[in-house]
Amino acid sequence: MLKRTHNILYIILGITSLVLGIIGAFLPILPTTPFALLAAYFFSKGSPKLHKWLLSTKLFGPLIKDWEQYGVVGMRAKVLATTMITLLFSYTLIFVKVALWIKACVSLSGVGVIIFLWTRPSEASESQRKDSHSGYESLK
Repeated sequence: MLKRTHNILYIILGITSLVLGIIGAFLPILPTTPFALLAAYFFSKGSPKLHKWLLSTKLFGPLIKDWEQYGVVGMRAKVLATTMITLLFSYTLIFVKVALWIKACVSLSGVGVIIFLWTRPSEASESQRKDSHSGYESLK
């Protein structure tokens, strides 16, 4: 019973993340990449069938496969995420009247995410591609 409840919770969280990722594909204020990766994580825990389906989609499949197989975040996603974080966080820091410690937390989290993104490879190395035996080819 508890396992079933966990699976349902993971599926609900996965669907919610996926919807936010789809909205983010059309609205620049929401980042698509993190929500797609989050949906893949939740689906992998709650429903292997939904995870496999998500990997087969044209919009999210390649992005998720690159992350799961090689830990890669594409250059386009890095640039877009960095731009959006900089713009949105700057707005908060400049125009929103909140305590200084909140502005410091916002700044640190934004810088932390940007550092994480830019320390990930933008593409898999040739040796990683040769060594990969993850089974994604069987999904095609």
